[in-house]
Amino acid sequence: MSPKNSTSHDPVWIRLHDEVADMADSEAMLASYLYAAVLNHQTLEEALSYLLATKLASPYLSAMSLRDVIAQALGDSADLREALRRDLSAVLERDPAARTLAHPFLHYKGFHALQAYRVAHWLWGKGRKSLALYLQSRISEIFAVDIHPAARMGKGILIDHGTGVVIGETAVVGDDVSLLHEVTLGGTGKESGDRHPKIGNGVLIGAGAKILGNVRIGSGSKVAAGSVVLNEVPPHATVAGVPAKMVGRPATDDPALQMDQRL
Repeated sequence: MSPKNSTSHDPVWIRLHDEVADMADSEAMLASYLYAAVLNHQTLEEALSYLLATKLASPYLSAMSLRDVIAQALGDSADLREALRRDLSAVLERDPAARTLAHPFLHYKGFHALQAYRVAHWLWGKGRKSLALYLQSRISEIFAVDIHPAARMGKGILIDHGTGVVIGETAVVGDDVSLLHEVTLGGTGKESGDRHPKIGNGVLIGAGAKILGNVRIGSGSKVAAGSVVLNEVPPHATVAGVPAKMVGRPATDDPALQMDQRL
C-alpha cells in the first residue's frame, strides 16, 4: 500500500516512498531490491530496520534478530525516531550530491553508520553493553565508521562519506553538526575518565581534522580540513593548522549548514 493511501502523515516517509517508487519504475534491475528495502514497508522505521539488519547481519547474529532489536529501539524511543528524520533531512539539505532522500537512505554509509550507532547507544543505555559493543564492531567493519556506543550525538548530524570517522567513548556532539571523512574525536593517550571532545551546535569539522582530548569546540565554529585541535575553540571561530590556531571567523553563523570549507 502506498503511504498516500494509508494513514501515514509522515512527510519524510511519503517523499522517500514516492522517490523509491519512481526509481523502481525507471530501473527494473533494481526493482526487487527497492521493494524489499522500502516499498514493502509501511513506515520509515520498518524500512530502516530491514535495511540496517540486512547490512549488519553476520554468521553469529541473523538479520531477523537484528531487525527485531532495531525495531524495538525505534519503537521505544521518540528521540531516535526524531533523530532519524532530522539526520536524513540534513543529508539532503547539506550534501549537493544528494538530490533525493532515497539515495542517502539507501546508499550513504555515513547515514547508515549514524543510525546504527543510535541503536547501539540505546542498547548501552538499557544496560545491554555487550550487544552494543558487538554492534559497534560490526558498524566499523561494514561502514568504516567507529563510534563508541556511550558517545552522545545530537540530532541533525551529517557524517559526509563517513570513511575513517572515529568518535570516542566520552565525546559529546551537539545538534546540526557536520563531519567529513577521517574526522577523529579522540583522546590524547591513556588517560581515563572524561577524555574526549565536546562539540557545540552547528560546528563544521573538515575532512581529516583531529580533535583530541577533553576540549570544547564552541557552537558555530569551523575546524579546517587536516587540522589537529588540542585546545578549546571559542564559539564562532575558525581554526586551522597543526596544531590548530584561530585564523578568523566563519562567514555565517551556521557553518555546518552552509558546508563552506574555505578559510
